[in-house]
Amino acid sequence: MTPSAEFLWNHGGLEITPATLDRWPAFEALFGERGACAGCWCMWFRVSRRIFEAGKGDVNREAMRALFAGDEPPGLLAFRGAEPVGWVAVGPRTAFPRLESSRVARRVDDVETWSIVCLFVAQSARASGVATALLEAAAAWVAFRGGEFVEGYGVDPGQKRLPDVFAFHGPAAAYRAAGYDEIARPTETRPTFRREAGRSR
Repeated sequence: MTPSAEFLWNHGGLEITPATLDRWPAFEALFGERGACAGCWCMWFRVSRRIFEAGKGDVNREAMRALFAGDEPPGLLAFRGAEPVGWVAVGPRTAFPRLESSRVARRVDDVETWSIVCLFVAQSARASGVATALLEAAAAWVAFRGGEFVEGYGVDPGQKRLPDVFAFHGPAAAYRAAGYDEIARPTETRPTFRREAGRSR
């Protein structure tokens, strides 16, 4: 049994588990034919823009599948019964090289953190607490893997209705509900949140 297989987060009827190769079919089902958004397959922050654009669709899908087969799971999957209902991409900040050039996710300080770069919830399960549960599980996962801090780059559009496709970092309200503190706001609508991984909410 791998160390990853020992982690299981239960919350409000959800089971949240590491993204290992045996969970790949569930991830494919959750992301659908479009790979969540225009062939992304959650590879946007992991590779250069040129490689990402060239790989939209099948290449990005296979690149993510290779990560599922690797030693460090690229995120966590949420299940309600047998149905996959959510995904959070979380890993050491160094695993996401494009964060360093991001306007809304730029480095705040020299603290070594893990980063959350994608939060995806099935349409049928939105507004039901899945996002908050995934963010809580992400903090527990980081602590389980020996990390001290985890941060995310939430979306806070105020009174405006933001299309779901532009909210893949996760809503600010979910971060707050999961016990993350706002530590910076690079732009008006994009706060940076951080949480000590081992701290109880």
